[in-house]
Amino acid sequence: MLTANEILTKINSYLDALPYTRKPMSLYEPVKYVLSMGGKRIRPTLMLMAYNLYKDDPESILPAACGIETYHNYTLLHDDLMDNADMRRGRQTVHVKWNANTAILSGDSMLVLAYSHFLKCGGDKLKSVLDLFTETALEIGEGQQYDMDFETRTDVTEDEYIEMIRLKTSVLLACALKIGATLAGAPEEDADALYKFGERMGLAFQLQDDYLDVYGDPAVFGKAVGGDILCNKKTYMLINAFNRADDGQRAELMKWITAEQFDPAEKIAAVTSIYNKLGIDRLAEEKIKLYFDESRELLARVGVPSERKAVLEAYTDKMMTRNN
Repeated sequence: MLTANEILTKINSYLDALPYTRKPMSLYEPVKYVLSMGGKRIRPTLMLMAYNLYKDDPESILPAACGIETYHNYTLLHDDLMDNADMRRGRQTVHVKWNANTAILSGDSMLVLAYSHFLKCGGDKLKSVLDLFTETALEIGEGQQYDMDFETRTDVTEDEYIEMIRLKTSVLLACALKIGATLAGAPEEDADALYKFGERMGLAFQLQDDYLDVYGDPAVFGKAVGGDILCNKKTYMLINAFNRADDGQRAELMKWITAEQFDPAEKIAAVTSIYNKLGIDRLAEEKIKLYFDESRELLARVGVPSERKAVLEAYTDKMMTRNN
């Protein structure tokens, strides 16, 4: 069994060694640039860990792991363009370093390259892998569209929000795990349990992100708190505040959301105060725990010895301890 660090080293080495021989280089240089930015490589790591539950040669599926990481970074490239973000992981985004047209075209090429990496899997499992990846890619686009639609609504329900983050975030983690298991020849019930495990982990992870943006320690969380509040992002916190507020609290929220000029610290403090009065912090903590506990129950169903699950369990535990 490989450790998480050993898996990460193999993934980064494989990505760094990828040849870019097609022309023009002006199309592929941004692709190489995006993949060189680093990051946690969560999705390919989960894929190799799922495979490693059953087989001891996870490096054999590095092309598929590279495919899912290429796809993930393609979505980030286009997200940055849609959000007009200047920086990603401390470096200029593609549309800033080059231009918007390059970001669109190089991003489109990354999607095709992702498929080309998956095609290297070959064998009798290729169709199952491509079917799952294609469905997942469609779902992620649907989740992104829901997220955009929610920007102009103040009546988004909690269930709608959970479904949006399931599509936008969770399904790619689930996909990575199930592809790893499938390529290892895991029993179908194990592969399905790992998919659902990833889905619940993704929900817990995203809700924790919403929570930490308000209540996290900036020194540990890695960024200043209150960013979601300042940009009126429809998070679990804000949606539940709207749905649980009385008339006065709702009017106060609307005042801050519609204000064109405001003191950032004052806005963060005012909205956080409403969250506190409504118990949104406790609500979020309970929901995070619910999904995390469900994920552990699903992992327990996977029919391999507990010692073989230890690396995956520790890795996903660490994903959920960003605030301590």
